[in-house]
Amino acid sequence: MDEIVEQVLHHFKLPLEKPVLIFSLILFVILMVPILMNKLRIPGIIGLIISGAIIGPNGFNLLEKSLFVDLFSTIGLLYIMFIAGLDLDLNDFKTNRNKSIWFGLFTFSIPLGIGFPVCYYFLEYDFDASLLTASMFATHTLVTYPIVSKLGITKNQEVAITVGGTILTDTAVLIILAVLVGSHEGNLTYVFWLKLLISLSIFMVIMFGVVPRVSKWFFKKLESEKHSHYIFVLAIVFFAAFLAELAGVEPIIGAFVAGLALNRLIPHSSVLMNRIEFIGNALFIPFFLISVGMLVDFSVILSGPTALIVAATLTIVAIFGKWLAAFFTQVIFKYSKLQRRLIFGLSSSHAAATLAVILVGYKAKILDENILNGTVILILATCIVASFVTERAAKNLVIAMEDETYSPNKNQEINEHIVLPIANNINLEKALDFALLIKDKKSSYPLSILSVVPNNREAERNITRARQKLKQLIDHATASETRAEVIAVIDFNIFSGIARTAREILANIIILGWPQRTGIIDQFFGKKLEVLLSNTDKTVFVCHFEQPLSNHKRIVVVLPPLAELEQGFDNWMGKLTKLASELGISILYFCNPETENAIGRYTKRSKITQKNKFQILEIWESILDGKHSIERDDLLLFVSSRRSGISYLSMMENLPSKLEEKYSRNSKIIIYP
Repeated sequence: MDEIVEQVLHHFKLPLEKPVLIFSLILFVILMVPILMNKLRIPGIIGLIISGAIIGPNGFNLLEKSLFVDLFSTIGLLYIMFIAGLDLDLNDFKTNRNKSIWFGLFTFSIPLGIGFPVCYYFLEYDFDASLLTASMFATHTLVTYPIVSKLGITKNQEVAITVGGTILTDTAVLIILAVLVGSHEGNLTYVFWLKLLISLSIFMVIMFGVVPRVSKWFFKKLESEKHSHYIFVLAIVFFAAFLAELAGVEPIIGAFVAGLALNRLIPHSSVLMNRIEFIGNALFIPFFLISVGMLVDFSVILSGPTALIVAATLTIVAIFGKWLAAFFTQVIFKYSKLQRRLIFGLSSSHAAATLAVILVGYKAKILDENILNGTVILILATCIVASFVTERAAKNLVIAMEDETYSPNKNQEINEHIVLPIANNINLEKALDFALLIKDKKSSYPLSILSVVPNNREAERNITRARQKLKQLIDHATASETRAEVIAVIDFNIFSGIARTAREILANIIILGWPQRTGIIDQFFGKKLEVLLSNTDKTVFVCHFEQPLSNHKRIVVVLPPLAELEQGFDNWMGKLTKLASELGISILYFCNPETENAIGRYTKRSKITQKNKFQILEIWESILDGKHSIERDDLLLFVSSRRSGISYLSMMENLPSKLEEKYSRNSKIIIYP
């Protein structure tokens, strides 16, 4: 009996050594702590950090900082930076890059300018130690980024400039670190600078020149291997982190650059993006937050007045410096108080980069133990402050945005219902991906996938088969957290069945696919499409995709005169701008000046920041001559009209076959408003 008890107790020897038991404990913490914190109305991030301090080596010593913990925490940190790069709206970032540079300058120089004299004169450290400690104040880690990601405001301007400023300030601090360590060791020569410049240049060429091309090829060739896409992306992240380390900067910079490099290839509403965020937020990022808590040593406070004074001074300077940077940003760019608080909350948490600077300085004997211990307390304090500020500011900002964007058409957006009829087996997944990208996530209706079965003796059996075939598409839709349903109906005519079902389920958008070959197109689109158009007033998208949506570089929209007067103009314009935003690509409009003005008014009314390009098209039919500058990677979108429409032209007759003849290698969409 004693042997059995001893054997059982051996498994629970502290710190825990059994991998299964360690992993079980961490999963239990990740599961229960956010639930408990939610009951107490405290950000879950704080609970995870404090839990790490409690179960860590300086708490109850349940876990030690082992290779296993370090590996998962490193993955979590890289994940945060990678998702930040993926979420960044590159079009907005380009538009606001000057603001990012200014914020980066403020959040770097102000904490550095305040911190250096405090360390040099008040704490009485030497020049190198004071400069290195002050540079630590300038760094920040996007620990609270998951909060804004969860609330869906990652594309807000204030979030974009904070992320951009993070990269600028962290890169500058890490270069200062390399220079100070090189100077301390006597290696600061022109060879050092030349090596750093060359290595960083090679890194950028690989990440922005090679990686996007390889990724584009991989996603296209292995389009059906969805699980391979995630493994490939993860491999790119760690490859980029390793390359950054070789180039002489921290791996977190590499992970962020990997996010930028893959930004346009992974739409935000795609299945792949959902998998990336789900696994990161469920496992890796909480693991990193727990590991941050494991660094905290509460005994430091009891070790003497000097350690306490240093810790308090570092924490106050760090928080005040970041608040002042956010304040100057607010004043210069005329942001609201809520926006300032969000910028401060995102940029005030110190963790990974801060710890990297201090540990390297401590190992190089530039910094003493008091600075090291004080930094650990600083990490806990700033993460707690940042979590409270970010969560409160982000929630209030979401409420304010909802109030500002209220309009009489809001109920229409909420009640949007898309039906995707499956008339053939060509490009099913691509058509579904298109539907997922343009669907309003706030809509109370599911995405309806429809199959119309001929009314004959085999009808009942065919309905069963149709539902079984469509199950795979349902799985694909639910993987992106989009509610979907299968509808199978019986009708003598496919298009009559589509029109009737669309009316019955109150659908307002119908997405159709088309075959590739001209002969079939004539049979498929002849009078049958006219049956659908004449029997329904729904917005109809007729789609053909030559390649994955993420591979397109531009959307080219061709509009007939008076298109802006057609009913449903705002509806399809909203879907078009959402698609461009999801894919991170620009829009080129071919239209007349009157339509251009109408698009400008819509853009201003909808507060869309994306810049559009226009090319005057006086004669609509001229686009069909194939002489315009259309590239193979362009997604062509033709706005057509029903015969009774105000913008109807005779050239719109049999439009699909005409487009297939002139632009057979391009992806194409025809819209019937």
